[in-house]
Amino acid sequence: MTLKIEEITLSKLILNDTYTKKVLPFIKDDYFDTPTHKVLFSTLSEYVNKFETTPEPNALKIEVEKRRDISEEIYQEVEQFLNNLDRDHYNEDWLIETTEKWCKEKAIYIALMESVKIADGQDKTRTKDAIPSIMSEALGVCFDDHVGHDYIQDSDERYDFYHKKEEKIPFDIEYLNKITKGGLPNKTLNIALAGTGVGKSLFMCHFASSVLLQGRNVLYITMEMAEEKIAERIDANLLDVSIQNLTDLPKTMFENKVTAVSKKTQGHLIIKEYPTAGAHSGHFKTLLSELLLKKSFRPDIIFVDYLNICASSRYRTGSNVNSYSYIKAIAEELRGLAVEANVPIVSATQTTRSGFGSSDVDLTDTSESFGLPATADLMFALISTEELEEMNQIMVKQLKNRYNDPTINKRFSIGIDRAKMRLYDVEETAQTDIIDKGNEELTKKFAAKSFNELKYD
Repeated sequence: MTLKIEEITLSKLILNDTYTKKVLPFIKDDYFDTPTHKVLFSTLSEYVNKFETTPEPNALKIEVEKRRDISEEIYQEVEQFLNNLDRDHYNEDWLIETTEKWCKEKAIYIALMESVKIADGQDKTRTKDAIPSIMSEALGVCFDDHVGHDYIQDSDERYDFYHKKEEKIPFDIEYLNKITKGGLPNKTLNIALAGTGVGKSLFMCHFASSVLLQGRNVLYITMEMAEEKIAERIDANLLDVSIQNLTDLPKTMFENKVTAVSKKTQGHLIIKEYPTAGAHSGHFKTLLSELLLKKSFRPDIIFVDYLNICASSRYRTGSNVNSYSYIKAIAEELRGLAVEANVPIVSATQTTRSGFGSSDVDLTDTSESFGLPATADLMFALISTEELEEMNQIMVKQLKNRYNDPTINKRFSIGIDRAKMRLYDVEETAQTDIIDKGNEELTKKFAAKSFNELKYD
C-alpha cells in the first residue's frame, strides 16, 4: 500500500504542477522506501528549486542520466517508471489529504527509529532530552497552504478581523484588564518580573484560580515547588481559608468546600511538577499530548512557574552558553509552545536585585537576560515596599505591552492577601497617589547606556 502511495505521489509531482507546489515543501527524501523513488524525488526537487517549475518526464530522465552517484540498474528503473507514470485522475482534496497522512506516518516512523538510537546510546550527538522534541516535530507534520496576507486582495478579511471580538482570558483585577484590553489573547507569552518573596507564584496561583472559576481548563507547571504546595496555595485562595489554617480544617469541612468549588466551574486544573531545570518545551508538548490522550484534557491557559528554572531544548544543561542566549531561548520556546497549543502562557522571572524593598524596577533589572522582554508580549513588574506591605498592597508597573499603550496606567496598585493567596481591586483613591515620576529617569537611563552596557546577569 505504501509503495503504491509513493508511486502515485511521484507521478503527480511530475504531472500536476498545482499539486507539486502544495506538497513538495513538506516531503523529504527519507520518506521514500526504494532507491529509485529517492533518486527521482531528489532530482525533481533540485530541478524545481533551480528552475521554479515542474520538469517534463523527458527532462527529468536527462537530469537523472547526468548523475554519477547511481548505478545503471537504478537508471533503468527510473526510465521504466517515467515511461509508466500513473496518469489516472484523482480527486485533488483526497490526493493532498492522503499525501499528508503518508508524510506524517513516515515522519513518525523515522522519529521513532531516531529515538530508539538515542535511547540505546547509538547517537553520540544527541541526548535523551532530544526525544520529546523529535517526536513532537513528527506529530506536528501538516500541510500549510497559507502563503501570506495579500494587503489589497485580503482587505475585506482584514476589516472583519478588526471587528472580530478576540477571544481572551480575562483577569479578575480591573486594572490588569484595562492594560490588556480585556485579558490575555491566545498564542502569547506573558511574564511577571519580581524579586524573591514579592509574589510571583502568588500572582500565578491567584490568576490560575480565577481562570478555573471562569469554567476554563488550567495547566500549572511548577519547577520550584511541589505539586502539593501549589495546590495548597490554590486551596487557600478558592476555599477562603488562611494557608496557615488549612491543616486545622476537619476532613468533612474540607471536602464540602472543595465540592462547593467544583459546583462553580466546569473547568479542570492540572498541576504538574518537574525537577528544577529538568524540563523544557519539548517535555511540555509531550505532557499536553498525554493529557489529551489520558484525560481528554486540553488547557485554555498554561502557567509555568517559573521561566528562569526551565531547561532549553536547544542547549544541554551545563553547556557553555551565556545566560542571555539560554534564557532568551527558553522564552522563545515557550512562546512557540503558546502558538502551537493556541493558548496564552503565563510565567515569571527574577529581578537582578532582591526586589522586595525596591521602589522601582525596569527592564534592565531582568535577571540573566535582557533579551527576554523582546520575546514577551506582556511584561510587568510586581513591586513591594514596606509602605505598600503595611497597606496590604503591591504595585504593578508595565514594562512592555503589545496589547495596549504601556504609558497609560503605567503604574497601579492592587490589593494582596498573602494569607489567602489572593489579589483584589483596591479603591480608586489608592491609584491617585501613584505618580509616574520614574518615566523621565528611565528614558535618561537608557539613553546613557549602550546596549552592551545593559545588565544581562
